[in-house]
Parts: sequence; structure tokens; C-alpha cells
Amino acid sequence: MGLRIFPSLSMLVALLLWLLDARARAQSNGSARALDALLQDYAYQAFNRPKTGIPYDGVVPMNLTGITISAMRLRSGSLRSKGVKMYKEIEIPKGVIVSPYVERLVLVYQNLGNWSSVYYPLPGFTYLAPVLGLIPYDASNLSAKNLPQLRMNASGKPISIMFEGMRSERVGSAARCVSFDTDGSHSFSNVASGNFCSTTQQGHFGIVVESSALPPAEEVVPPPPPGTRETGGRGSKIWIIIGSVIGGLALLVLLALLLLWLRKFKRRKKMQQMEKAAEVGEALHMTNVGNTKAPAAMVTRTQPILESEYVP
Repeated sequence: MGLRIFPSLSMLVALLLWLLDARARAQSNGSARALDALLQDYAYQAFNRPKTGIPYDGVVPMNLTGITISAMRLRSGSLRSKGVKMYKEIEIPKGVIVSPYVERLVLVYQNLGNWSSVYYPLPGFTYLAPVLGLIPYDASNLSAKNLPQLRMNASGKPISIMFEGMRSERVGSAARCVSFDTDGSHSFSNVASGNFCSTTQQGHFGIVVESSALPPAEEVVPPPPPGTRETGGRGSKIWIIIGSVIGGLALLVLLALLLLWLRKFKRRKKMQQMEKAAEVGEALHMTNVGNTKAPAAMVTRTQPILESEYVP
């Protein structure tokens, strides 16, 4: 029995580890989507009688200090026919199509600063520049919240993104562009002209390098400024992971106890069946013999006959 339980526990442990990894990835993607919705709300609050094609910088809450946002309202037809020469560090060429079609849209710009690795972690890689985001939303209601993201596709030249302040002179060709889609997936591409990346759709973008390729003494990503809650955010994620592991171990202990209980239950049931089988038969009559009780047969099968009474 014990030999059969051990493989089952091993499979349960492997399944639990896989579920924890999937849960961590899902939580990371879910927190990034929640951040997008929050920044969309604060970016829309920057509009006060907005003019078309003019960027308006928004203000993020205190617990997200280090992130900068901006919003620009455009006509879909103008975006497709003219593009945007320069929106912060992003150049949008002609031929960009937004779907589903809306008459007016808002392009929300994000610079995640020191929060880049918190919301878009890449194990084994280090960011050489903050993650930049470009997300289109419907502009028909500038007071709306939790708007769905629109899809943006460059049918001609790609969208160009320039990363300022990137220190890549010591890593050379090891630097790579990374782009994150709305479903949490990411892909890599080559860096152009030292600090340029290109894309054909909306999303979040950054430049990374493998951690082993960095010089040991070089500090690439600056620490969070005083007053931010990045440490608290990381700490909460660590506690979530620890809690998940403890919960998984508790689940394994409960499963092991359940298996042991089932084993004892089967053994007890088998003993009861054996006792019941042993008791099956005719019950003997009890009679008093002196001060004790002893079983006695109710009827004898053969009547005793004295030899003197026997007549041939």
C-alpha cells in the first residue's frame, strides 16, 4: 500500500508545482492588466477641453510614483492618413489601422520607470531601459473607466520606439528588444541603431540583456526612489507565493491523511466482515452449571441406551 501511495504523492507534488507556476504567471499578467485599467483612468483625467493631436500628461497616485503617463486624442482617419510624427519616444507612421473602428481614439502612453520588472518580470534578464506602453482606447466617453483596449496594426512601416537614457555601450549586441502582448506573452527582436525597437501593434516594450552578460559592478536599473511602494509590492507577491506553497503542502498533508484513513477504514471493514462470518451459525443454548454458565445442546441427535435395555 505504501509503495502505491508514494508515486501518487510524487505526481501530486509535480502537479502542484506546475499549478503554482501557472498561477504566478497568471497573477503577473492579471496585475499588469489591472495597472493598464488604472492608468487609463488617470490618463483620461488629464483631459480638460482637449485638442486633437496634443498630448496631455497625467498624474499617477502616490503609491505608483516613478510611472509617467500621457494621453493624446486623435481621429482614426487622421491616424491612418498622417500618423504621429513623435509622441514622447514613439513615432507612428502612416497606415496604422485601429480595430474595431471608432471615430476618435485616445493613445495612452506609459513609462513604467522602476516598476518595469515588477509588472513585467523576465527571469534571467535585466532591463536596460524602462518599459514603455502604447495602448489605444475609445474616445467617445472621456469619463469612462475600465475601457477595453483597441487593436492597432501598422499596415506599412512599423512603429518606431526610441529608448532614452539606456546604458548599452558595455553590452553591445547582447541587448535585445522585448515586446509584451495583452495576453501576457512576450517576444524578442533585434535592437536597431543602439536604442531603437520597432513594432506593428500596441503593447508594452523594453530593451533587456541577459543578466550574465552584464558587468558585475554595473548598476543598470536604478533603485526605486524614496516614498515608493515597490518594496511593498514585491513583498506582497513574495507572501502570496509563500502562502501558496504553504497551502499546497497543507493540501498534500490532508491527502496523505485521507489515504491513511481510507486504508484503516478498509482494514476495519474487513475485520467486521470476518467477525460477522465467524458468528454465522446456530447459537448455542446457555445453561447454569454451578455458579457458571456453559453452552448446552438443545436436542441430542442420538438418545442414550443402556446395554441392559438392549434386546437383539
